[in-house]
Amino acid sequence: MKVIIGLVAKHKEIDKKRTFVYIPDEIKNALYKNNAIAIGIVPSMKNIIIVDQANQVDIYNNLENLFTQQEKQNMIAQINLCDGIILSGGSSSDAYEMWVAKYCYNNDIPILGICAGHSNMIRGIGGKSKKVANPEIHNQPDVDYVHSIKIDKSSNFYNFVNVENMKVNSRHKNTIDTINNLTVAAYDVYGNIEVTEDKTKRCFLGMRFHPESLYLKDKLHNQIFKKFIDICKKDT
Repeated sequence: MKVIIGLVAKHKEIDKKRTFVYIPDEIKNALYKNNAIAIGIVPSMKNIIIVDQANQVDIYNNLENLFTQQEKQNMIAQINLCDGIILSGGSSSDAYEMWVAKYCYNNDIPILGICAGHSNMIRGIGGKSKKVANPEIHNQPDVDYVHSIKIDKSSNFYNFVNVENMKVNSRHKNTIDTINNLTVAAYDVYGNIEVTEDKTKRCFLGMRFHPESLYLKDKLHNQIFKKFIDICKKDT
């Protein structure tokens, strides 16, 4: 039986009357390449979008009150179809992504967060993100390798890639500020947090970079998806 990974869809405004939800092709394709099944987690929740850093704590404090019980149950029913969950990157975030991260954390469901998805995992358990210094360095969408990261050899993430240094891409304007109960697994060369995790969970792992953009050419980045799928496979 193949592992089923749920990709949480994000809202995108097409015009003032219509919104769509979308899922990145690169993440979907990386999962299929590694013999998993990708399905969309499509919320019935309204698109309550986090647009800046100032309101993230207020959203966290009111997270359970933002959605109806039926909206939560609809999301839980979809999550329960999956062996693991991925929160993707993007230029904005929906508050329900934080709710999903919190639900997975509390129920020990394997979850992987990429870029904005990483921020939403942090926010979902009470941490905060912030604007990164020198965004022109960190927001380079057309460059494969922007800088390297230093990985803590005692971290769970080290077991994903089995190296202490690896080259990564970078296309983000925010970084991690506070991480609550999580552990830093890797920093970039500028001292910013690149990877966080919770060692007490099966997999609660978030990263700033985008392995889905490099998995076809870099085995270390592909190994992140392979290892995540293997962890999800244990209970299938």
